[in-house]
Amino acid sequence: MMNRDIVSLINNNQEFIITSHVNPDGDSIGSEIALQLYLKSLGKNAGILNYSPTPDNYTFLDKERVIEQFDEAKHKERILNADVIFILDTNEFERVRTLAPYIHASKAKKILIDHHLGFKPELFDEYIVDTDSPATGEILYRFFKDIEKAEGKTGIITKEMAQALYAAIMTDTGSFKFNRTDEETHTIIADLLTYGLNPYDIYSEIYNKSSLGRLHLLGRFLNNITLMYNGRLAYSVIHRKDFEESSTDEYAIEGFSSHLMSLETVVLGIVITQTLRGVKLSFRSNGDVFSNELAGEFGGGGHQNASGAFIPGGDIDKLVKDVTAKAEKYL
Repeated sequence: MMNRDIVSLINNNQEFIITSHVNPDGDSIGSEIALQLYLKSLGKNAGILNYSPTPDNYTFLDKERVIEQFDEAKHKERILNADVIFILDTNEFERVRTLAPYIHASKAKKILIDHHLGFKPELFDEYIVDTDSPATGEILYRFFKDIEKAEGKTGIITKEMAQALYAAIMTDTGSFKFNRTDEETHTIIADLLTYGLNPYDIYSEIYNKSSLGRLHLLGRFLNNITLMYNGRLAYSVIHRKDFEESSTDEYAIEGFSSHLMSLETVVLGIVITQTLRGVKLSFRSNGDVFSNELAGEFGGGGHQNASGAFIPGGDIDKLVKDVTAKAEKYL
């Protein structure tokens, strides 16, 4: 998993930017923090710039508050003048939103570390892509371990890095229950636990800190579940007014799709969310149901069993009809 050209770029440069996709999740935040800590340990200047704010349940990973929300006036020159830019957990530049034009224009080498389908190698100078990996955090773990082996070092991964990688892998595997969670994943987790981590504390920070408003929002989500096609499809719609009336925002819906997939007959679940910018579609599926192909019909993509799409300014009522109609052939 070690790309020697990436190692060389790290060793021979000083100014680094790390970024990831809009609406960052545990894998993106954990991977960013682990990589930033590694670069910092080498004496590099490494900043993390994201389009979206960090969800409250992941701020515990960022003890030094190094993650900044992108501000064009404040950060554009920093991006343009960086030596190396790491794009983690997404291979689509549109998913870094307003950072994209500055990343394209930057003199920096662009490095991708990711596990999603749809990778276009011509867009990046160097890359490590493993679509069989359940999390970008797992790819980074192997990258760090390969550096240790190649350079005869130990101790590259610190306790703080281990915590970030654990959170990344745990969240993107659905707490180790998704299909691509394999023997290697559990072996990696076992090693990360040797760094003195407390699994309950990490899980609790991420999943046991709901606000009353989020629970009210979940109640609306559950009440809106609709089944179609003999119960094989389940979807639920969240409108802007639901966020407003529950005093929450679109980041509060993380994990809601698991409730759809908990229904016994369901093989495809769709969360349809109305945001200020448009409509977000989140797809989850079981087995041989290719949710990423359905997402592709709406300009999105992702993994076979976990994918998404975003339609700027979309008409939510029309999209509900369109996406549920097009879903039938994937069942």
